[in-house]
Amino acid sequence: MTRQTTGLREFKMPDVGEGLTEAEILGWYVQPGDTVTDGQVVCEVETAKAAVELPIPFDGVVRELRFPEGTTVDVGQVIIVVDTGGGEGDEGTGTGEAGTERATPAEAPAAPEEKAAARQPVLVGYGVAESSTKRRPRKPAQGAQPTEAVRVNGNARPEQPPATPEPAPAPASPEPAPATASAATAPASRPLAKPPVRKLAKDLGVDLAAVVPSGPDGIITREDVHAAATSAPEPGQQPAAQGEPAVQQAAAETPEAPAAPSGAQPARETRIPIKGVRKATAQAMVGSAFTAPHVTEFVTVDVTRTMKLVEKLKADPDMAGLRVNPLLLVARALLLAIRRNPEINAAWDEENQEIVVKHYVNLGIAAATPRGLVVPNIKDADSLSLAGLSTALSDLVGTAREGRTSPAAMRGGTVTITNVGVFGVDTGTPILNPGESAILAVGAIKPQPWVHKGKVKARQVTTLALSFDHRLVDGELGSKVLADIAAVLEQPKRLLTWG
Repeated sequence: MTRQTTGLREFKMPDVGEGLTEAEILGWYVQPGDTVTDGQVVCEVETAKAAVELPIPFDGVVRELRFPEGTTVDVGQVIIVVDTGGGEGDEGTGTGEAGTERATPAEAPAAPEEKAAARQPVLVGYGVAESSTKRRPRKPAQGAQPTEAVRVNGNARPEQPPATPEPAPAPASPEPAPATASAATAPASRPLAKPPVRKLAKDLGVDLAAVVPSGPDGIITREDVHAAATSAPEPGQQPAAQGEPAVQQAAAETPEAPAAPSGAQPARETRIPIKGVRKATAQAMVGSAFTAPHVTEFVTVDVTRTMKLVEKLKADPDMAGLRVNPLLLVARALLLAIRRNPEINAAWDEENQEIVVKHYVNLGIAAATPRGLVVPNIKDADSLSLAGLSTALSDLVGTAREGRTSPAAMRGGTVTITNVGVFGVDTGTPILNPGESAILAVGAIKPQPWVHKGKVKARQVTTLALSFDHRLVDGELGSKVLADIAAVLEQPKRLLTWG
């Protein structure tokens, strides 16, 4: 019994960010009975900053998952228990009391080839192939729920259809082992879907097991989830179980049965839990709005020449394969304005009562993702060439949209750009990213009547808005920076003459 106890190792929720106190378990990639190896990803969690995959730091067999998917867990709490096989090598001798106790039908040692074969890593969110899953029968803990209950503990619905009911075996009988092993193989048929799609299904209250996949190799797509969410329920369908999001109840009450005598009406409200990235963003914005005195200035500028330069750069062989768009030149203009006015690239240190001027620019780009607004930044953006800045912008935006932005990528920003023009919005009053002194909002670029060379002509025009922390950036400095950005975008040749 001692060896069995010492062979169990607990894996605690780590601090995957800087100073984070909790994380939500988005999905488990293993189930009790699975064999895991050192470095294998066992789950995906969402912190207040990003979604992160957690690897297990040792080999063994999964014994228990302490929390179901969708649970928010404090850092330091045990989330998974793994049997690392303490004393397993002695069991073949058949000697000793402990060896006799471990050789029970419910705890039979794995075959040598089964212990040697480790599960191969797979793409995130795609589950594991049946042939790669190695399991061993589990010994149910005395007075505890069966292992199968651990998988769905706290969940309102099972991920898989329930197995065919069988009579409960007597605890002392050696016969239940095959039934237990059969039930353990159920997770092998876990629906295939990427983490963002699983998150969408969870938010909409859609059971992935009931979704018909249309993607390659049977992968469930976002369109499949939306189609399942809008499909009509069967008459007499039971309401959502306790603990399910209210959005599932709204999806269950579709208006496709107007003739039904029950007179059921669609839900009038939908409640979405405030957690993860959205919760962190809300707290940060409230803290920023009521800590730093914001001042916002606006300027409307003719960017016709910049738009022509964008088209020329797209045709330039030196920029072949790179993404060239107006945001690239706006970023370049902002970096040049900071070089000419370095005092704006600073931070307010309340504790030490100091203004910290930074001689590097970590350029943040606000990006909307399914999990909420994130602001990853390009490290040392001021040192990059135009081609290097284009590559960095493309990588940053692509990673953010895929939900793979790491916490490290969102730390240490010094100034931010938010492009509201992509939504057709002319301008706005952006709120500072905490710890930064300025944020530039870029409005929509569109043809407008403009006085050009004494005549009214249709020109490409946009509005820029610069918000800054008035504790360390006064009106003169903020105005100079905004005027420099506008001047570069109006006459992009200044990128050379001023640079």
